[in-house]
Amino acid sequence: MIQERLQQLRALMKREGMAAYMILTEDFHGSEYVGAYFKCRKFMSGFTGSAGTLVVCEDMAGLWTDGRYFLQAEEQLAGSTITLYKSGEEGVPTIREFLKEKLPQGAVLGFDGRAVNTKMAHLLEKTLAEKEVRFAFEKDLVGEIWENRPALSAEPVMLLTEKYTGKSRADKLALLREKLAEKKGDYFVLSSLDDIAWLLNIRGNDVICNPVVLSYLAMTADETVLFINEKTMSEEVKAALAADGVVFKPYNDIYAYMKQIPAGKTVVLDEGKTNYAVISSVGAEVKVQNETNLTLLPKAIKNETEVENERQAHIKDGVAVTKLMYWLKHNVGKQEITELSVADKLEEFHQEQENYMGPSFEPIIGYAEHGAIIHYSATEESSVALKPEGLVLMDTGGQYLEGTTDITRTVALGPVTEEEKKCFTLVLRGNLNLGAAKFKYGCCGANLDYLARFPMWEEGLDYNHGTGHGVGYFLNVHEGPNNFGWKVTDGGRNQTVFEEGMITSNEPGLYFEGKFGIRLENMIVCKKAEKTEYGQFMCFETLTMVPFDLDVVDAALLSVREKQLLNNYHKQVYETIAPRLTAEEAAWLKEATREI
Repeated sequence: MIQERLQQLRALMKREGMAAYMILTEDFHGSEYVGAYFKCRKFMSGFTGSAGTLVVCEDMAGLWTDGRYFLQAEEQLAGSTITLYKSGEEGVPTIREFLKEKLPQGAVLGFDGRAVNTKMAHLLEKTLAEKEVRFAFEKDLVGEIWENRPALSAEPVMLLTEKYTGKSRADKLALLREKLAEKKGDYFVLSSLDDIAWLLNIRGNDVICNPVVLSYLAMTADETVLFINEKTMSEEVKAALAADGVVFKPYNDIYAYMKQIPAGKTVVLDEGKTNYAVISSVGAEVKVQNETNLTLLPKAIKNETEVENERQAHIKDGVAVTKLMYWLKHNVGKQEITELSVADKLEEFHQEQENYMGPSFEPIIGYAEHGAIIHYSATEESSVALKPEGLVLMDTGGQYLEGTTDITRTVALGPVTEEEKKCFTLVLRGNLNLGAAKFKYGCCGANLDYLARFPMWEEGLDYNHGTGHGVGYFLNVHEGPNNFGWKVTDGGRNQTVFEEGMITSNEPGLYFEGKFGIRLENMIVCKKAEKTEYGQFMCFETLTMVPFDLDVVDAALLSVREKQLLNNYHKQVYETIAPRLTAEEAAWLKEATREI
């Protein structure tokens, strides 16, 4: 099937005179997760991961993805004739390096300009300039092949009140206009869906697990234009938005709108978040000013209302996941339990929680060697039965009106090896130490990441992913700019200063191909500690309320301080969660959070 599709694509490439065709994962808005209509890379390659780029040439095809997906990609690309390029690995060329080497002089590189962000397109232009490579970006060749392609999503839009947002739409719009004026811009154009949802206090369901609305937004000093399918909005929604000066235009009119911007005007936008077709629509006499989205930091810094709501969301999520741990411990080996049925059971427990709106991502339930596949997603074909032995890794999350959750627990289902205990304890130490960090204001993820990794680095071990990412408020589970990671790049990765109110995941792990995987993830919110003559100090508060499995902890490997951190956390978990459980579950939780 995949080989046949590649042949069809190559025939269309030949028709258009293209030497290569590039297919990214993103939708027209640079989203990490995309709706069914946009899953062109999956359709053409069979690879289902949330990150990856397919490049098809006349004589070969290659797929680039990162360390989270190496094992998954190897499995899913088998027999496809597509070569896997492991991004970041020694000796592996980047996509730009590959194209520079592969494409002949004066070649044409094709791609759908709506699905490639401008930053990437400009980097490609620079890399391929000496070969005089031209872009053909107005052809969606996959769309010509894809019969019965799903329609663009058109789910209903909902309003989110200040009870949940803590700030009105009018106040947010006013703040953005102030920022636009500071940048001396005439227009601000916003394409990223979570930014638009945050700015307008709206939510939707156009991307699975991400409560966003397919739309673009353009703003001037006196006008806010929302490009959207109006059929998705009720009269109540339209009236509420109109009351704050929002006018509506059809979704695809963004390109015509960009073309009519008068010469001499300045458009402020984020090239990394705006597709190439949008920017290519702007007239030559219009100045395009590349700036980080003006919404990015205001969205990432949660206000007091949002933080308090998030505490409540994590208590609800804590109840659901704790119930799941109890259920697993008491039923594995006694009834048929599979990776898929674990996810179904957790959804039952989630559904019992008030204001639960659905999962925040597809649950990752990986038993034994499947736990070593960092972003494993069980299917009917791959799902295995759980046995009363070994480890199961469960990375799950929920969307609540009170916020977005993301939690990982690795749980013993019976006897575990000494190696598993040692590795679990190393990961636990990393989680505890990062969560207890105290640091001066001005620190960023690159400063703090070592706290999570040093127990593993001391043993010559490591994990091939970041230690943490920002999380949205009833929005995308992955949100920038705050994160934890040791690599510092020219793009400023891992260099965002932590501000009070930023919520970030804390998720070190260890993975051993063909054996087992361990990840332990809590959500933490940045807070101010004391201010002294040496400056403002900061700390974290842990939001997640679920026990770590003491059945896999080697207490001898924990320092006195680490034992105290674990005991204090478990005391808080018990006091918070036990009153919301049955008597049997609470009794189990008391033992599960005992002092060590």
